Amino acid sequence: MNENRITIKDIAEELGVSTATVSNVIHGKTKKISQQTVAKVQEKIEKSGYLPNMAAVLLAQNTSKIVCIVLSNDKKYENKMIEDPFVSGMLNYLSKELAKNDYFVMLKEESDIHEIVRYASMWNMAGLVLIGFCAMDYEKLRNNMHIPFVVVDSYQKDVHKYSDVGVDNIHGGFLAGEYLIKKGHKKIMFLSDNDEDCDHDRYVGLTNAMKAANLSFDKKDFKMLSPYNEDRLKIYEKMYREINEYTAAFVASDMYAIEFMNFLLGKGVSIPKDFSIMGFDDIPLASMVNPALTTVSQDLEYRSKVAVELLEELINGESEGRMVLLPVEVVERKSVGENKP
Repeated sequence: MNENRITIKDIAEELGVSTATVSNVIHGKTKKISQQTVAKVQEKIEKSGYLPNMAAVLLAQNTSKIVCIVLSNDKKYENKMIEDPFVSGMLNYLSKELAKNDYFVMLKEESDIHEIVRYASMWNMAGLVLIGFCAMDYEKLRNNMHIPFVVVDSYQKDVHKYSDVGVDNIHGGFLAGEYLIKKGHKKIMFLSDNDEDCDHDRYVGLTNAMKAANLSFDKKDFKMLSPYNEDRLKIYEKMYREINEYTAAFVASDMYAIEFMNFLLGKGVSIPKDFSIMGFDDIPLASMVNPALTTVSQDLEYRSKVAVELLEELINGESEGRMVLLPVEVVERKSVGENKP
């Protein structure tokens, strides 16, 4: 321990003010202190090299400038949510965007909504960004916590007291279907591990494109995967036996698209000569695999920027919550080929 460390008491005695005055200046509570005194204390603090306990300073202020990014720790993510390329991409851009706006970033994985309320209050957080939770969780948070929060992909009609930043998944699904159909594909399977929220909307978009082209598409063409790796491999084996009924697959995420493509390549299926595959997200890996994956792209950097803007609106009382859907586009690479009758 440094015996010569400067204390609040030392600063107060040198300036002839109370320790409470020095403490209030350090903690930003200066409404009842003259500007002259504030300037004098701040100057002395800088010259003395006094280092306050930042955690105590942040907690004592009206806003801590801490924003916590909370990831769902639901068992379906197998404790690997942070490894998901979409999530890691969002974390990368969110942390940079929050830093630009002078926020401290905290990262937490959590499955219990009540725990989020507890530590958000304990740390006096300025706000939160939540990824991977369900609509019921957002409702509970909204009703039990006053701290502003923004969610990624809730797609609820009522977003009062919180905001949501998503992408137009229905249009994205339509664009994928439209692209595959233009390439001559009439028998298309859809792959996902759920029929909810984003993936459901991507499925709806695909069915809309099929209907617009007067092509048949029904529930048997929706191939339900499992969130668990070992179970998915068994499902891929079953799908391989049905592969001749289709010419292409639209997969709800790039990771599953790449996994399925690798499985088929291992079976000797030539992509895209024998079968075409299209994904959604445009994760960095999509352009690195061979063949490079054709996909529906969303701009994670811009999405993160909008998420922080929405959070600041809530923090500053400029909004009671709103939903923003961002556009998507097809990125053409090598995994989709022409289907010639």
